[in-house]
Order: sequence, then structure tokens, then C-alpha cells
Amino acid sequence: MEFLIIFILLALLAEVLGIVGGFGSSLFFVPVASFFFDFHSVLGITALFHLSSNIAKIALFRKGFDKKLIIQIGIPAVLFVILGAFLTRFIDNTYLSITLSIFLISISTILLIFKNLVLKPTLFNSVTGGALSGITAGLLGTGGAIRGLTLAAFNLEKNVFIATSAIIDFGIDFSRSIVYFSNGYMHKHDLYLVPILLVVSIVGTFIGKKILNHFSQSQFKYIVLSLILLVGIIMLVKQIRNI
Repeated sequence: MEFLIIFILLALLAEVLGIVGGFGSSLFFVPVASFFFDFHSVLGITALFHLSSNIAKIALFRKGFDKKLIIQIGIPAVLFVILGAFLTRFIDNTYLSITLSIFLISISTILLIFKNLVLKPTLFNSVTGGALSGITAGLLGTGGAIRGLTLAAFNLEKNVFIATSAIIDFGIDFSRSIVYFSNGYMHKHDLYLVPILLVVSIVGTFIGKKILNHFSQSQFKYIVLSLILLVGIIMLVKQIRNI
């Protein structure tokens, strides 16, 4: 029971930070869940959690989204997430966990150092960003930072940004959920978490939206990235010790 309470609180924190930071909850949820479950189970649980989370985001931020970017970023993201999810069958869990921790450390460090890092709003960058976010989401469970960086190039209003990202992410999560299920990553004994995480995603999205209404996104992005860096370092040390 204590384990479940801690897990729910951390999942709620991940959802709030994902909304406020603009990266999506998986960037924080995946490494946190890795401390409680094996990596393949984490991939399955994260996909289900994100489906719920994105439905909540779409409902709460439905006033606007960019159809053009949904096509340019979403289509390559969905295609490559299927590829990445399929490839997880052939890669050892330990190496996936180490790769995830290195990815978290790298992306958070880059975004902390280069605070004004932006991509040019071109078709090439949209398609490339979508493909990279898709394959990292499929392989590692999270690609929100890359997708966020790609969307940031187009200077979207924050509600449009979140709604557009959520619709793209919904397509990514729906696609990888099918592959993860066929891979056997979704276990019956974990399904009790689905309704719990549905409630967590709705509450977390609501809280995150309220916070966004009172504070700037940039103020919280620094905190989120610092936490991701810390979690990545802890994960890497843990995995190295287990080798």
C-alpha cells in the first residue's frame, strides 16, 4: 500500500511537471517508474498512462491546435514509434535503461546550458524532429523533449502548443500501445493501475493548467530540467552498479 501511494504521488508530480515544463509527463514518469517496475513493464504502463494523459490534455486545451504541424510532425512520429517499439524486443533491458539515463542527462544538460536553443521552423526540421521523437518514445518510453523542442520552433501560444503536442502524442501512444501489447509488455497484474493513472492524469493536467495561468513556463522549465538531470544521474549510477 505504501508503495502504491508513493508511486501515485510521483506519477501526479510527473504529470504536473510535464504540463508546466512543456515536455510531457513521460520524460519524468519513465525514470521514476523504472524504480518500481522492470523496463518493459514501464514501457507498457507509460503508454497507457500517456493515452489517459493526452485525452485529458486535449479536453482541457481543446481551444486550438495546429493541423499543419500535426501532419508534419505526427506522421513521421507515429511511423518511427512503431519501429522503435518493435526494436525493444531485441535489446536487453539493462542497456535500454542505461541508454535512457544517458538520454535524460544529455537532453536536460543541453537545454539547461543552451536556454535559448531553438530550431528553424522548416519542413525538414518538423519531419526530422517528429521521427526522432517517435523512435526515442518507442525505444525508451519518452520523446517529449525532442517534440517540445521541435514545436517550440514555431512560436505557438502555450495552449495551442500543449493541444498540438497532445494530439501528436496521442497518435504516438496509441500506436506503441498496440506494439507493446503484442510484445507482451502489458501484464494483467498491472492493469489495476490504469483507472488510477487515468484519475492522476486528469488531476495532474488540471493542476498544471492552473499553474500555467499564474506563472511563466520558462520559470518552471529550469526546475523540471534540473529534476530530470538528477533522476538521470541516479538511474545511471543504479544501472552501473547492477552490471
